[in-house]
Amino acid sequence: MSLIDEATQKVVDTFPVGKEPHHLMATPDNQSLIVANSVANNLVFLDPRSGKIQRWMPDIEDPYQLGFSYDRKWFVTNGLRLDRVDIYHYDGKNFALAKRVPLATMPSHMIFSADSKIVFVTLQVSGEVAAIDLATQTVLWKMPVGKAPAGLWLTPGDKYLLIGMTGADYVAVVDWRARKIVKTIHTDKGAHNFRSLVDGQYILVSNRVGNTISILDQNNLTNVGTITGLLPGPDDMELTPDKRYLWVTFRFTRYVGVIDMKTLKLVNTIKVGKSPHGIYFHNRAPLV
Repeated sequence: MSLIDEATQKVVDTFPVGKEPHHLMATPDNQSLIVANSVANNLVFLDPRSGKIQRWMPDIEDPYQLGFSYDRKWFVTNGLRLDRVDIYHYDGKNFALAKRVPLATMPSHMIFSADSKIVFVTLQVSGEVAAIDLATQTVLWKMPVGKAPAGLWLTPGDKYLLIGMTGADYVAVVDWRARKIVKTIHTDKGAHNFRSLVDGQYILVSNRVGNTISILDQNNLTNVGTITGLLPGPDDMELTPDKRYLWVTFRFTRYVGVIDMKTLKLVNTIKVGKSPHGIYFHNRAPLV
């Protein structure tokens, strides 16, 4: 992992965390940053301020993607290569396995409903999205949505489920209660991941093949702009606390980029390690 100083925008430390780390996220109390090491089959907990390792959690099989429910009672990992979703009870400190849910093919990204009853999971190879009931740890339904679905977003009130189609050039708008695609929003090639601008209106979509970021109005479900001039493979995104700068990983390079959200221009690139993926910004702007 690389630790970058916000003020200087320079790498101040690089340290090993495990084999093939992908995504990372903070614990609900923001006291730890969890890094998912999918091939090493473990989680590493870091101090989000210093980057120092706090502890390791072994025997977490293939944790490619991870997430906490909004009520902080559930922790979920997606096993991309194992075709499985693992659901854990979480009490604020301890993780107790509730159930391993077989789910093919290649469970990728996830998002939780606001009431913490459902976790939605994209299935990258089978081209589906699945809904899992957290209380019973059972699959409620699956539906086809398109080629290589990845990132997920829920519009205000959980009205629509938005899904980035990495194998295409659009975001699918799903009425998940009716299990029906009601619209597609054209983006650029490889629509992959989402990040909110925290204003209740606009969200960003990274287009990993088109090397752009689309700006969507989540209220009227339209594409209102594009950030261009980026490096190959924009993937995960983080917004600074003042919402001025967007930090983005460029998956097909060795760089992280900084975008000025006033000018929508890439203003800096920072060299890190090979294929940067997950990113976390301490004291970041809220996710929603």
